[in-house]
Amino acid sequence: MDLNADLGEGFGHWRLGDDEALLALISSANVACGFHAGDPATMHRVCAVAAERGVAVGAQVGYRDLAGFGRRHIAYEFAELRDETIYQLGALDAFCRVYQTRVRYLKPHGALYHAAAREEAQAAALVAAISGYDHELPVLCQAGTVLAQLATGAGLRVVAEGFADRNYLPDGRLVPRSAPNALVTDPEQIAVRAVRMATEQTLVAVDGTVIPCPVESICLHGDTPGAVRCAELVRAALIDAGVTLTPFA
Repeated sequence: MDLNADLGEGFGHWRLGDDEALLALISSANVACGFHAGDPATMHRVCAVAAERGVAVGAQVGYRDLAGFGRRHIAYEFAELRDETIYQLGALDAFCRVYQTRVRYLKPHGALYHAAAREEAQAAALVAAISGYDHELPVLCQAGTVLAQLATGAGLRVVAEGFADRNYLPDGRLVPRSAPNALVTDPEQIAVRAVRMATEQTLVAVDGTVIPCPVESICLHGDTPGAVRCAELVRAALIDAGVTLTPFA
């Protein structure tokens, strides 16, 4: 099983989360590429530590929306979103190459993640960007989404992702962040959920329904309060359950 986290989400003097501590606990890092968060110095720093620790680096591409942290929907035209995605991939890949590695996968961030899950135009733009840049790059996203379907149809590898620190609706969608119960905040509960995803491939939705959750990678959000402690508990719980942590890419 892969354990991933969103990293590199600071900007300038503003730091968000403890990237270095998390890089000692996870197997894949979704690194912000400067549009929703991040900047060249932050990307450079995270890529350096990830390469040193053998953590796979993925491009977490987002809307050009620093002020809104990429969590506000933008109605992009196909070509514009495709090209901005390629731009972000190339920027992060440059810093990876400084350390004799490369970007290993792509994951959309925030509002783009949710838009590509249901909107064919935005999902198609992401697929076109990956296909044009590097057809071997996997796409990290929720299973069964429009993005997953289009990526599979284009011959791309889709890696199914689950969120241990987010609540789910009975239909398998994430509870919107605007809802008061969107986040799971108890680290011990998050660890239990992660083990269930990894070993049973199921989760418990907000209404108590047990739903299938086939995943190859489990996500923790680096900007969540107590993210490092949470990652420590999740990693320990998975290992205690006999789960081997390794990058999927």
